[in-house]
Amino acid sequence: MRLAIMQPYLFPYIGYFQLMNAVDKFVIYDDVNYINRGWINRNRILSNGKAHMITIPLIGASQNKLINGITIIQDPLFFSKLLRSVSESYKKAPYYSEIFPLIEEILLCKESNLSEFIHFSLIKIKEYLGIPALIVKSSSIYNNEELKAQNRILDICKKENALHYINPIGGKDIYNQELFENNSIELSFIKTNEIVYSQFKNDFVPGLSILDILMFNSVEQTKRLLLKYQLIK
Repeated sequence: MRLAIMQPYLFPYIGYFQLMNAVDKFVIYDDVNYINRGWINRNRILSNGKAHMITIPLIGASQNKLINGITIIQDPLFFSKLLRSVSESYKKAPYYSEIFPLIEEILLCKESNLSEFIHFSLIKIKEYLGIPALIVKSSSIYNNEELKAQNRILDICKKENALHYINPIGGKDIYNQELFENNSIELSFIKTNEIVYSQFKNDFVPGLSILDILMFNSVEQTKRLLLKYQLIK
C-alpha cells in the first residue's frame, strides 16, 4: 500500500496529480485548519499570456475553522462569470471542446461544502485521466484529530497498513525519516521535473492549474507528464 495525504486544493498544479498517480490511496486531508490565501479555494489560469487568479468565494473562511466546515457562496451569477472567464481564456486551446464541459460540470455541481466540492472535482479529473488511486476524506474515516503533525500522518499510515508514504518535496525538512523507518514505513518525497508545453504562441508560463495542462495537452500527453517526476529519500 502506497499512501499520500494532501489538503484539498482547487484545480491544483500537475504535481498534485503526479502524487495521486504514484499511490494506491490518496487521502484528502480536510479536517485540518483552512489556510488563508493558500490554494484550497483558488488557483491560476492563463489569461492574455499571463497568470490570472481564479477564486471560489467562501462564507466566513478563517484559519480557525476546519476545511470541511467551510461553505461556498453558491452564487449562480458568479459561477456563470467564472465559466465565461475560463472560456474566454481557453476557447482557442486545442483541447477546449473536451475540457470545458468537464470544468462546467464541476463548477455547476451546486455543492456548497468546500471539501465536498473539491472532492468532487478531484474525482472527475482523476477519472478523466484514468488515475487508479482511491480517494478518501480524512474526516470520514480516521478519528484521530487529537494527534498533531507527522504523528497524525503516521497514525493514518498505520490504519491503512501503508508500507510506503509519499509526500511533496516541500515536506522534506518536516518529516522524520527515522520515525517512519522505526514503524516499517518507507518515506519518499516527490519532486516534479521541469514541465514545458505549448501555450498558444506565448512565452511559457509555468506553475498553472491542471486546467491549463488539460487545455493544451491530450489525455495521452498529460499521462506522460504525470510520470515526469523523481522520488527522493
